[in-house]
Amino acid sequence: MSEAAASPGSAGETRLAAALAEKLGAERERLALWLPVAFGIGIGAYFALSREPAPWIGPATALAGLLLAGLGRRAPLLLVLASVIVTAGLGLTAAQWRTRWVAAPVIDKRIGPVAVEGRVVEVEIRPDNRRVTLDRLTVAGLAPERTPAQVRLVVRKPANDLIPGQHVTTRAVLLPAPAPAAPGAYDFQRDAWFMRLGGVGFTVGDIQTQGGPETLAGSWTLWLNAARVAVVQRTLAVIPGAAGALAAALLTGEQGAVPPDVMGWMRDSGLAHILSISGLHISLVAAIVFFAVRGGLALAPYVALRYPIKKWAAVAAFVAITLYTLFATPGVPTQRSWLMTSVVLFAVVIDRTAISMRLIAWAAFAVLLLQPESMLGPSFQMSFAAVVALIAAWEVLRARFSQWRAGGGWTRRILLELAAVCATTIVAGMASAPYALYHFNRFTAYGLAANFIAVPLTSVWVMPWAVVAFLLFPFGLERFALVPMGWGCEAVIWIAREVAGWGGAVALFPAMPMWGLVLATLGGLWLCLWQTRWRLWGAPVALIGLLSIAAVRQPDVLISADAKLIAVRGADGLLEVSARRAAKLTRETWLRRAGQDDAEAWPTAGTSADGLLTCDPLGCIYQTAGQVVALVRHEAALPEDCRQASVIVAAVPVRGTCPSASLVIDRFSVWRDGGHAVWLDRGAVTAESVRAARGERPWVPPPPTPASRPPRGAPADSAD
Repeated sequence: MSEAAASPGSAGETRLAAALAEKLGAERERLALWLPVAFGIGIGAYFALSREPAPWIGPATALAGLLLAGLGRRAPLLLVLASVIVTAGLGLTAAQWRTRWVAAPVIDKRIGPVAVEGRVVEVEIRPDNRRVTLDRLTVAGLAPERTPAQVRLVVRKPANDLIPGQHVTTRAVLLPAPAPAAPGAYDFQRDAWFMRLGGVGFTVGDIQTQGGPETLAGSWTLWLNAARVAVVQRTLAVIPGAAGALAAALLTGEQGAVPPDVMGWMRDSGLAHILSISGLHISLVAAIVFFAVRGGLALAPYVALRYPIKKWAAVAAFVAITLYTLFATPGVPTQRSWLMTSVVLFAVVIDRTAISMRLIAWAAFAVLLLQPESMLGPSFQMSFAAVVALIAAWEVLRARFSQWRAGGGWTRRILLELAAVCATTIVAGMASAPYALYHFNRFTAYGLAANFIAVPLTSVWVMPWAVVAFLLFPFGLERFALVPMGWGCEAVIWIAREVAGWGGAVALFPAMPMWGLVLATLGGLWLCLWQTRWRLWGAPVALIGLLSIAAVRQPDVLISADAKLIAVRGADGLLEVSARRAAKLTRETWLRRAGQDDAEAWPTAGTSADGLLTCDPLGCIYQTAGQVVALVRHEAALPEDCRQASVIVAAVPVRGTCPSASLVIDRFSVWRDGGHAVWLDRGAVTAESVRAARGERPWVPPPPTPASRPPRGAPADSAD
C-alpha cells in the first residue's frame, strides 16, 4: 500500500526531473554563463553572514560539490547542481581570502588634533578644498602596530601645490570611518576596510611639504596619480567652472571638482553615467582611434593594399584604451569596459566575432575574482546589469535590425542609429533601475530625452576632442582641443539642467529590501541568460523584486550614532527631524532611504501640526500606535518621562531605571551600538541597532569598553 501511494509522487518527480533535464539540455551552450552567477552567490553568502565563517567553510563547500559531481557524473541535473556548489564555495573562499589579505589597523576613536606625517598617494581636487590620501604614516602618540596603512584628510586651507609622492606634515583630527547611518544603510566602514583606509579626518592647520616629491619612476601608481592631478589642474586652467570640471571627469574619471548642483542635474536627468568612465567612453576612444588610424592608413594606397591596416588599427585602439584605462581613476565599470573592448579588438586581429554573453560573463568572473567586494557596490551592479541586458536585447533583435538596415539609404540608417540610441537608453535604464532604487532611492523619468541628445553630442564632439587633448598634453598644446571640448561640456550641462528642471523629473522611493534586490537580480539574469521561452519566467520574479519596496515598513523613530539627531514619522508618513542642521550626512541618508527630499523640523515648543509631537525645552513626547515615546533632551525630563513613557529615547545618559518603559535608548546605547531604528505597534515595540544589523565582522569595530567614555567633539560626518 505504501509503495502504491508513493508511486504517483515518484512518477511526478521523475517527470519533473526529465522536463528540467530537457530544458537544460536545450540550453547547454548557456550553462557556463551561470558559473559567474554561482561565484557571486558564494560571495553574497559570505557578506550576508553575521559572523566571520571558519576558514575551512568555503573549501569544504567546494569539495562537497566535487564529491557530488563524482557521485552523479551520469546524472545531468546533479552535475549542474554540483557545478553551482563548487563555484559558490570558491566564491565564498575568494571573498574571505580577500578580507584577510587587505586587513590593516583602523582607528577606533577620535584622535587629535595631533601631528601626522606621511606620503601623499592621491589628491582629489574639489570645488572648495582638497582631499588627500596619505600612506607611510607616523601619528604622534600612536604605536606603529596601531597606525593605519592609509588615512584620508580634507585639507581646508589652500593646498594647490600638493602632488602624489610628496612627504608632508600637518596637524589633523583623525576619526574612524563612519558607520552606517541606520540599520541596512550604506556601510562606508566596509568599503574603507577593502581600500585599506584606516581612518578619515581633516587638517586643522597648514600642510607642509618635506623636500621634493619622491621619485615617481619607481611607482607607476604614484606616477599615474600625479599625472592625473596635473591633467585636472591644466584642464581647469583652460576651461574654468563646471564645464572644466566635467571635462576633467571625462579625461581622468575624477569627479571631485564637479560642483554639487551640476552633479545633481546630471543625476536627476539620467546623465550621471557620462561622468563615470565606462563602456561609453572606452568604446568611443576605441572607435575614434580605430577609424582614425584605419582611415589615415587607407589614404596611402601602397600600405592599404599590401598590409592588414584593419588589424593595425585594432592594435592602435587597444593601446589607446589601455593607456586611457590606466590613466583614469580605477573603477569596476572602467575595468569591465577595458576587458570587454580588448577582447573585441583581439577578435578583429584574429578575424573572429567577440561580442557575446560569454564575454561579459567571464569579464564579471575576472572582476569578482580580483575584487569580490565590488559585487556589493552600485558600480558593479549597474554596469554589468546594463551590459547583460543590452547583449540579451541584441541577441533577440540582431536579425531584425540587420533586415531593417539592409538595402536602406542614409535616411534609414540615420533613423536606425537614433532608434538604437533610444533603445539602448531604455534597455540599460530598465536593467539598472533596481540598483538605482536600492542604492539611491530614485528613478529618473526623462533619462531617454536627455540621453537622446547628450549621448550623440558626447560621441561625435566631446570625446573626439578628448582624444586630441591627450595627444597634445605632452606638448603643452592642449588648449587647442580643450576649448572646443569645453563648448560640448557646457552643452551637456545645459541639457542636464533643463531636463532636471522638468516637472516630475525624479521619483523618490523608500529603501528596497535586500531580498527584493536579490529577486530582481535573479529574475533579470534568468530573463537574459537563457534563450528558450522559459526565460520569460524571470520577468515576474524581477517584478516581485521591484515591488518589494511596498512590502517594507519604514521605522517610526530613528536615532543617530551620537543621539544629536532624532527623526519620527508624522501622520502623513513623512519623517520629521529634531534639527535641520545637525548630522548633515546622517539626515540626508535617512531622508533618501525614506524617499524624501526634505523634512520638517520639530516644534521648539508646542504641538506639531499633526498632533503627534508635543515639545518643550526639555524634550518632546511622541504618541502613535498606542505608544508614548519620550524624546529627552535634558536629564531634568527623565524622572517624569520614566514614569509615563513606554519608550525612552534620550540624548543624555539614563543612569537609573525607567519603570514604565519597555525600551530605553540613551546616549550610551548609541555610543555602544551605533544608530537605532524603532518600529511602534499596538502592544509591541521593535528596535534594531546598526551593530546588531552588521554582526561581528572584521570591518565592524568591537564595542567600546565600559571604562571608556563617549567621544566628544565633531562627529564623523564632519570628516566628509
